[in-house]
Amino acid sequence: METKRRSLLMYSLLAGVLLLAATWQIHEHLRTREVIRTGLRNRSIDIANTLSAFIRGLRFRGTVLQDRLEPVLSELVNARTNALVKSSELISIILLNAANEPVALAGRPLGLDLAEIMTQGERWEDGHVVLVNPVDLGASLTSEGATNPTVVLPPFQGMTNASRDPGRPPDRRDMREGEPPFRPPPNGTNSPNPRPPEGFEPPPGPPPSMDSTNSRPQFGGPPRRPEGDGRSRRPFWLRGMNEGDYDSLVRKRAVHGLVMVLSTDRMQAALVQDLWMRMLILLLASLSVAGLALAWRSMEKTSELQIRLVRASELNSHLRQMNVAAAGLAHETRNPLNIIRGLAQMISKQPATDSGVQGKSREILTEVDKVAAQLNEFINYSRPREVRPAVLSLPNVIAEVVRALMYDIEEKRITIQVNCDSFNIQADEQLLRQALFNLLLNAVQAVDSGGHIEVAARKKNSSEAILDVRDNGPGVPPESKTEIFKPYFTTQRTGTGLGLAVCQQIILAHGWEICCEDNQPRGAVFRITHLKVIS
Repeated sequence: METKRRSLLMYSLLAGVLLLAATWQIHEHLRTREVIRTGLRNRSIDIANTLSAFIRGLRFRGTVLQDRLEPVLSELVNARTNALVKSSELISIILLNAANEPVALAGRPLGLDLAEIMTQGERWEDGHVVLVNPVDLGASLTSEGATNPTVVLPPFQGMTNASRDPGRPPDRRDMREGEPPFRPPPNGTNSPNPRPPEGFEPPPGPPPSMDSTNSRPQFGGPPRRPEGDGRSRRPFWLRGMNEGDYDSLVRKRAVHGLVMVLSTDRMQAALVQDLWMRMLILLLASLSVAGLALAWRSMEKTSELQIRLVRASELNSHLRQMNVAAAGLAHETRNPLNIIRGLAQMISKQPATDSGVQGKSREILTEVDKVAAQLNEFINYSRPREVRPAVLSLPNVIAEVVRALMYDIEEKRITIQVNCDSFNIQADEQLLRQALFNLLLNAVQAVDSGGHIEVAARKKNSSEAILDVRDNGPGVPPESKTEIFKPYFTTQRTGTGLGLAVCQQIILAHGWEICCEDNQPRGAVFRITHLKVIS
């Protein structure tokens, strides 16, 4: 009971260690995923800051031309050597106005629900992540402290056509007095920093205010128009628009937000690699725990076997002493039995003895002979088997044993058949005769009158032979086949139960094996194997 309790405690401890290792690896995998996600978020902030710097370089009087901004966005999306953006990492960029409508975009469209994404801040989906970055996209402050965001204007050609009468070329009346003419670069230029007109100065005032929670510029409220004459502060190609159209343009084209879509393929590959590593660690931990469990079980079995061996050694020593004492007692008992047998035989042979007394004397002789036979078998069983091998002719030994039992065979009218090849074996002659005698006597006692016995010997190969003793008696029940070789076990009314035990003892002393099998159609077969053939 103590051993079982100790084993249960050990196995529970090993299971707890394995569970702890699994929990640790799962926690580390989740932590690694969060670290990778944080790195991707930081990468998006760096990209947004880079884009903000580009926009501030392109800005002129609070506006940026769309046909000059979108090439910059495309360059970020399609970058191959940019230190901030790896190949195929940035999928698309979208600039939004205050109503979360796209103002400028570049990259692959994904059919995003911008209103829902703006409320969530980010969305992780299969293959990509959508991130909202409220960073300073070139906004400035007015003298009142209000935010004046960057306005992304449609292409220059369209704006000039819409802001003047058809067919009227631009003239100096569209410019502020004393302002030199400004010609924006042609469409498609990649210059990130166009030169503003001479005399242009940035608006006075402090930089955009920063939120104390996330240290990012805050964009709130509608865009504020500058003080003074609004037309004089506009770009010269927008001075032809009326106030309502200009305000509507500013509200629709002012940049208030940024949405980036980044690929998560690299992140997924890193997570899969980390997961495989964690699974490998768990596999090694499982193998270690299983090895420890097997080692503990083996140690327990070894301890139990050692205890059993000690107990068996003690019992064997005790049995050996009892065996010597019993053999001595049996040997000493034969002397009184011989005296009793001699006296009974003398009484039965005297002429003056009554016939009844003579009959009782013969019964005494019979019973004394039975006891003497049992004592002889017990002494033979308890005697140590010392094998003195010699080269013997197996057919000659079988013939001599059959001849010794011929009286019993003829008395029961039994037919006996000997089928033996001519070869020699290595065995102790006296012990081999005794074993064969016991097997044949057991077969003679088992068969009925008129039965049949067969003794067959054949070579299995050049070095081994097989000897069979067959009979057509009642056979041996299946449940008794492993018990018939034990001492004092017998299925016959007149048997002592030591004949087959002595036979097995002799056979095992030679290094042979014996087994009992069924004979077809009825009876039993006692088979001796591994007899050593001598050429």
